[in-house]
Amino acid sequence: NEILSRLLYLRILHPASKKGTFEHSKDLLEPAQFQSHQIYRALGVLAEQSDFIEEMVYKNSLQVVDRNTQVLYYDCTNFFFEIEEEDGLKQYGVSKENRPSPIVQMGLFMDGSGLPLAFSMTPGNQNEQTTLKPLERRILKDFNLSKFVVCTDAGLSSNKNRIYNTKGKRAFVTTQSIKKLKKFLKEWALDSEGWRIPGSNKKINLDDVRKLKNDQKTYYKERWINENGLEQKLIVTYSPVYQRYQASIREKQVERAKKKVDNPSSLHKHNQNDPKRFIKATHVTDDGEIADKTQAALNQDQIDNESMYDGFYAVCTNLESTIEEIIKINHRRWEIEETFRILKSEFQTRPVYLQRETRIRAHFLTCFLALLIYRILEKKLDESFTCPELISTLRNMNMRELNGEGYIPVYTRTEITDALHEAFGFRTDFEIVTQKNMKKILKQTKKGK
Repeated sequence: NEILSRLLYLRILHPASKKGTFEHSKDLLEPAQFQSHQIYRALGVLAEQSDFIEEMVYKNSLQVVDRNTQVLYYDCTNFFFEIEEEDGLKQYGVSKENRPSPIVQMGLFMDGSGLPLAFSMTPGNQNEQTTLKPLERRILKDFNLSKFVVCTDAGLSSNKNRIYNTKGKRAFVTTQSIKKLKKFLKEWALDSEGWRIPGSNKKINLDDVRKLKNDQKTYYKERWINENGLEQKLIVTYSPVYQRYQASIREKQVERAKKKVDNPSSLHKHNQNDPKRFIKATHVTDDGEIADKTQAALNQDQIDNESMYDGFYAVCTNLESTIEEIIKINHRRWEIEETFRILKSEFQTRPVYLQRETRIRAHFLTCFLALLIYRILEKKLDESFTCPELISTLRNMNMRELNGEGYIPVYTRTEITDALHEAFGFRTDFEIVTQKNMKKILKQTKKGK
């Protein structure tokens, strides 16, 4: 318990290697009583008990904060290792950060309150779509949850995963690529006829909408479809604001592409968002002969094709809820994406330097638990501050010890420190905090353990 608590505190306050964690633990008000080698031994125990710890942490968290488990969000990310050899979980795969290094994959369920619920670690070369069901089965079994809506992005929404979440009292909401729809559905989705605004049955033509200036409304159309034995509702929305945003982004990319036209030797590689996709390279002359030099020009067909989809967004679901409810559920997917950003930036979860698989799993368990603690802290503060603001404040709330007298705060009082003290019922910003009062504060933090 002593080792785990320090791993959690310092993942938030001073993310570092396990050796660095041991050194930083000496600076806490309650210095560590363990040795550095014992941290590594503890990692094996944590890895072995990981599922049980997640289960009990969820149940105990219900006594601390309200959790909305009616909607669960699932997503995957990966973390790289500064190594070249593949081994166990560490496999070459498609890196989210385009790193040419072995990676491990994390699948994460987040509840409708934005709190992490459960996670899994899989090899970096495993298909993301296959990671959802095993973790969801564990939630059904160990967390005693049975009625919920699973919300995912298009990359995780295979037909099998959608069908799986039509069973029992479960349902799904998932983003849907309009480009990948069958031809007749794509034509229906992009057709200007038959649109509405939420709460009205009046039919609207998008050609009329596009003539309006600074229109802020969101328009939609819906239909039930039956694909591969699955009946689901296809909802397409159109937002002029989103259309203008996408058009402006592409306009900047086209300008960058124009500058690259003069350097055709660098056109052979690009990803789906690279400006190079708007450049067409020609390797033959008009007579059909092989050209001495590659000729490059803007690919206007590609530009026009992409612009067709500006402003459009689609989801599929088996829910019979209102459009507003379904859109609201899907809208909160950004929180799980933000969760991964916090893990990678503020908590410095990667690169991972551990080699043994048990220690790797324990490392991600401590990151998951630290993340849960941080998210609960946000809830206690009514989500009034940004992640960098809050964590920076916590890291700077240092105290200087006066032998035999107490502690003097060496940080500046701010709106955030006031909010922290208000939320947790004690203060550390007095001119001096006596040893007696500090002992009371430390005792208070251990209530319920």
